[in-house]
Amino acid sequence: MIHDAQLDYYGKRLATCSSDRTVKVFDVLDGDTTRTSGGQTLKGHTGPVWQVAWAHPKFGQILASCSYDGKVLIWKEQPGQGNQPAVWSKVKEHTLHTASVNSISWAPHELGAILACASSDGKLSVLTFKNDGQWDAQFFNAHAIGANAVSWSPAVQPGSLITPQTQTIPGQQPLPSNSGSSVKRFASAGCDNLVKIWAYRDDSQSWVEEETLDGHTDWVRDVAWAPSIGLPRSYIATASQDKTVLIWTKDTPTSPWTKTALDPAGSVIPPAGGLSSIPAGKFPDVVWRVSWSLAGNLLAVSCGDGKVTLWKENLKGIWECVSDMNA
Repeated sequence: MIHDAQLDYYGKRLATCSSDRTVKVFDVLDGDTTRTSGGQTLKGHTGPVWQVAWAHPKFGQILASCSYDGKVLIWKEQPGQGNQPAVWSKVKEHTLHTASVNSISWAPHELGAILACASSDGKLSVLTFKNDGQWDAQFFNAHAIGANAVSWSPAVQPGSLITPQTQTIPGQQPLPSNSGSSVKRFASAGCDNLVKIWAYRDDSQSWVEEETLDGHTDWVRDVAWAPSIGLPRSYIATASQDKTVLIWTKDTPTSPWTKTALDPAGSVIPPAGGLSSIPAGKFPDVVWRVSWSLAGNLLAVSCGDGKVTLWKENLKGIWECVSDMNA
């Protein structure tokens, strides 16, 4: 069974991972995948591989994978000698976790080569590639029972797009501005029904729990922080075992997070002479994954009934289902 499939930054390569304990890399040509020659099956895990994640190409051809075996492996494509094809090799084996590593996510490239990992041991870890070529690992408790997913916030500060540009007066230093600063921050989803937001504190050189989002009544299966171009509002989508998807909204950096539940019942045409069988605010089955479009204005929701739905916020601030696809 294939558990994950991810295109690289340019959409030219597809990485997949499977219960057969391998990762496979395909070239994508004219919309079709072709198995490339020369070492494109990556073997190193001893259990099912749950997720793969491509690093930004500025760091090279780097791919991370996480598995039931409790390991996170980082792979790099090395150029071949002479006419030999390029070869993938393992450059880092992260083994601090004591249970299945369920999710991995690379930070925005502006922050550096940083990988967040979530594990069933209830802990999160953050791997950071240092200038000396070594990997630094930070490891901390996060969720009781286990952590299921991680998602980074955009590197762009909320509101930076409309913040007035700093005026430079001749002969004087420019006034300080926060619009260009980047904060390391990510969200995690857990089996304690909670979503937690973590921020990196430079003064203590550690990750601290910044906020807790409490709204689900069962395990939170996935979390996705929406991309941003610098508008003031921030969005986080969460999917849960309780058959709901919540959209968390923060209007300004100092505002509290507010939640809105997607309502599939309001988007379903009831059968003739009857009411919709879906309770308000509930999906037909467990919701496994949520994913934002690159612009951050369209949300894809993957449900256990085999259907993927696309959601968009209308001008009145109401989330509507604009498309659905059967798997």
